[in-house]
Amino acid sequence: MNGMASDRNSSSQEEYLPHYLQKEDPFASKLSREADIIAGFYLTVIGVLSTLGNGYVIFMSSKRKKKLRPAEIMTVNLAVCDLGISVVGKPFSIISFFSHRWVFGWMGCRWYGWAGFFFGCGSLITMTAVSLDRYLKICHLSYGTWLKRHHAFICLAIIWAYATFWATVPFAGVGNYAPEPFGTSCTLDWWLAQASVAGQAFILSILFFCLLFPTAVIVFSYVKIILKVKSSTKEVAHYDTRIQNSHILEMKLTKVAMLICVGFLIAWIPYAVVSVWSAFGQPDSVPIQFSVVPTLLAKSAAMYNPIIYQVIDCKFACCRSGGLKTLQKKSSLKKSR
Repeated sequence: MNGMASDRNSSSQEEYLPHYLQKEDPFASKLSREADIIAGFYLTVIGVLSTLGNGYVIFMSSKRKKKLRPAEIMTVNLAVCDLGISVVGKPFSIISFFSHRWVFGWMGCRWYGWAGFFFGCGSLITMTAVSLDRYLKICHLSYGTWLKRHHAFICLAIIWAYATFWATVPFAGVGNYAPEPFGTSCTLDWWLAQASVAGQAFILSILFFCLLFPTAVIVFSYVKIILKVKSSTKEVAHYDTRIQNSHILEMKLTKVAMLICVGFLIAWIPYAVVSVWSAFGQPDSVPIQFSVVPTLLAKSAAMYNPIIYQVIDCKFACCRSGGLKTLQKKSSLKKSR
């Protein structure tokens, strides 16, 4: 019985053809022209806001590049990844949506898929590094004070090497990049898992090393931070004003990192779920009109971070002005006494 089941599975894998081989033109849009135009306008707005926002973050950081702390260096790297997604990837998909088909052929498809995966993986690994930095800073103060600027640059080199490796692995013959089912965008070839055991091993490796493992590290770091903060709140209340203010600023930096991670995961998890279902579920069971929504949501992830930066910067300004006022009041009281 087991032999018959395995024969059926192997025969079904051999008979399976992905969507881009079932039809003569895999790059023709499967959506209506009106839906493509709406998606094109949506991506244009997202691309412009993301480019301006992340470009502004990088520009302002470049003015004080010699004074950037390790956590700020990682934030700049995240803005670089988001800007790369907007500048390198968005124009391809915008032009294709307005053209009602993918107009860049297979070479453009593979380049677009590589760029999206490269910068997306770089963003997630950067956020993983930021979460570890916050964890060490809050939960292990000795390690937090040990981290210096050159450690941040070493970490950046590891992040870019990691993203380059996993984005380039498909070109080594164990994977590929392919058009999305709706035709006007390209992504990692998730449908290889339907064709062979080697394809399943490749997709599982990508899922573990580029999604599940980094996400688990992020969740672990922030859960430990939350537990640590709950246990140390009463202790901090007995410290003087300067220690309390520094603690408040560290916690606000941690909140920034948490908001960035939550926004990224909210944008990408629906796309990851649909991709996993396409890889291991029933072949072609995801409706085409449904598959485009998580894709568009994932493409908006690069827009959120500059908004979070600006909101927190305003809170920092209020916090600093409030702290200065309290210090001025205390100094004036001492003088009067």
